[in-house]
Amino acid sequence: MKFIVSSSILLKSLQKISGVISSNTVLPILEDFLFQIEDGKLKVFATDLETSMSTELSVEAKENFKIAIPARILTDILKTLPEQPVSISIDEVSFGIEITSDNGKYKLAGENGDDFPKMPSEQDATEVTIPADVLANAVNKTLFAVSSDELRPAMTGMLWQFNEDGLVFVSTDAHKLVRYERKDIKGGNGNSIIVPKKALNLLKSTLPHTDTPVKVAYDSSNAFIYFENSYLVCRLIDARYPDYNAVIPTENPNLLLINKDDFFSSMRRIAIFANKTTHQVVLKMAGTELSVSAQDLDFSNEASEKLVCEYKGNDLEIGFNAKFLLEMLSSLDGDEVKLELSTATRAGILRPAESDANEDLLMLVMPVMINN
Repeated sequence: MKFIVSSSILLKSLQKISGVISSNTVLPILEDFLFQIEDGKLKVFATDLETSMSTELSVEAKENFKIAIPARILTDILKTLPEQPVSISIDEVSFGIEITSDNGKYKLAGENGDDFPKMPSEQDATEVTIPADVLANAVNKTLFAVSSDELRPAMTGMLWQFNEDGLVFVSTDAHKLVRYERKDIKGGNGNSIIVPKKALNLLKSTLPHTDTPVKVAYDSSNAFIYFENSYLVCRLIDARYPDYNAVIPTENPNLLLINKDDFFSSMRRIAIFANKTTHQVVLKMAGTELSVSAQDLDFSNEASEKLVCEYKGNDLEIGFNAKFLLEMLSSLDGDEVKLELSTATRAGILRPAESDANEDLLMLVMPVMINN
């Protein structure tokens, strides 16, 4: 049994799904790709039992078969080969694999494809169709706020809400929160799911930034995401997501409007001088001037800058974690950003100054106590 395929096309397909494979697997076969050939189509699968992904490409093959091939050694050899057709032959008794290129032969040991774990199948799934660029945008803008705290399992994923008036994507780690809403896509039934971080990272790296339709199906246990020639399945986080609306302040009389790039550049410079534990920077707003400052008393480091801004409200001094603000600013589009504030002890809300009528992006950051 054998098939012929372009080395670069195969490598690109394998790299798309290789992020699924865990470095410390329980079962040795989970370190493999499953190759399954049917009617001249090659489907490649990878799984860690929690998350699975497959992709499909055309090959030259006369027989249908499946084989588990060690992932690392296969991708390593393909990375070193120039673009060319490669022939991959399989011994159906010993599961030995021979890869033949223009100027070499490479042999490795495979495993019986029948022993590879099966991907979950849909059970009474609900379906929603989302344009790929919308889903990619939602993931890119919210992923950084997903928590890594395993003691709060709900926060280690992103909440996807499917409402009659649109879709809502939320992530939080209790220090920062991001809510991204789309009003132009109707989700329907008011259901919600929590998608784990690993699946989100895979989507971030593989979703096309086009209006290609993405089918999202979900049941009580899994989400099934189909796009182009790829298919991702992930086990959902079974936990209750915190009531994020309760922590978003609604009365924010103090409004700062400032150029995003100027603010970002200033924050990057000032953060260098902040305490390496708290990363605290202090924003002081008065009239048309914003003062950004930081100090590290342990090393006698301090810095301050003044920026031109538009500010409406009472004079205010508030501390934030510089790392959080920088993450948020780098995820915002547009030339200007708005910072909505109430008091020095309540959360600040960061938004783009201008946005599409069909989308609403809100980023909330908790303040830190100012060290005098």
